[in-house]
Amino acid sequence: MIMTNVKDLQGTPKRRHFARNTHLRTEQLNRLPPLFRDNFSGAGDVRRLDRMALSTFRRPKIGVALGAGAARGWSHIGVLRELEAQGIYPDVIAGTSIGAVVGGAYAAGKLKEMERFALSLTKKRVLGMMDVSFSGVSFLAGDKLRRELEKEFAGRTFENLEKAFATVATEYATGHEIWLTKGSVTDAIRASYALPGIFEPVKINGRWLFDGALVNPIPVTLCRVLGAEVVIAVNLVSDTTYRGTVFHDPLSIEPTLQDMSRGGSDPVRSLSARIFGGMGGNLRRLFGKREDGAPGIANAMMDAFNIAQGRISRSRLAGDPPDVLINARLGKIGLFDFHRAEELISIGREATRRAMPEILSGFLEIPSDIAPAHVQASTGA
Repeated sequence: MIMTNVKDLQGTPKRRHFARNTHLRTEQLNRLPPLFRDNFSGAGDVRRLDRMALSTFRRPKIGVALGAGAARGWSHIGVLRELEAQGIYPDVIAGTSIGAVVGGAYAAGKLKEMERFALSLTKKRVLGMMDVSFSGVSFLAGDKLRRELEKEFAGRTFENLEKAFATVATEYATGHEIWLTKGSVTDAIRASYALPGIFEPVKINGRWLFDGALVNPIPVTLCRVLGAEVVIAVNLVSDTTYRGTVFHDPLSIEPTLQDMSRGGSDPVRSLSARIFGGMGGNLRRLFGKREDGAPGIANAMMDAFNIAQGRISRSRLAGDPPDVLINARLGKIGLFDFHRAEELISIGREATRRAMPEILSGFLEIPSDIAPAHVQASTGA
């Protein structure tokens, strides 16, 4: 925590400014965030408030930490849309996995295009983007997704984005948490969502990187490092995880997989139909369920990853809690339900509306003579 050391250029004001309303001063003191308190005991805070009474105020620098959660991440679009509808425009965006995808689009001014893409997804189109890999490194090559990202970001780098943005990835072998803040936005996003075994790892600056949700599913800390003074975090982990139960995530696109793999070896079928049907059978074995109900390899991996992510999220949020936590109610949305974007966006907006009283109550204006946290850190204040 960075403690402020404000120089009183205007002298110590007399207490008559607050003497007329002691209760008002107490209420302001209770709402003063820890970042702007002199110390944890509260000593000196009344003097700080007196000084604030004569100061001009500025809006705090707002950061949004977008959490991991596969298909549920489309709800991030609804969150950002609702924040803007309420007059709140984030200055800093940090994202992990699908949070990096949506966050990168927002930072690049491409949220509308991302929303349009998400709403265009159907079950068959989602399956069409699952390009099975024969590299031995992962189930999916991810080339189709990469081309979509390159089309949207068109060679953009972090340095020329409209807003401060960063993503989280995990370094292979060491398990180190890597913060990606420079270079290609597309490569950084791909590294942040490269779920081990599902997508191929991404090599950046000589390091092989995997999904950032392995180490930091909701990057609150990264938001603060980028200079955010108020952090709004979006949690996509199912509520059932917090009740100590295993979340059942049925693959709702399985009926489509079954349709693709039907037909057997009918000789009258066209060559393309047989090839497409064969690919459908492979996808069904990977992402569907066996005849006796056992989950496919990819489904089992995703479920195990989801459970671990829930535990890691709780630990990280306890160590560095955000100012406001938005919990989207996504218990009935599967991790592969990318075709349910319209529903997910609505859920994100609704979750944000529920959190608005807390968000607005936490936005205490900051005296203009208190520099932003990242400025204080660099100057040693």
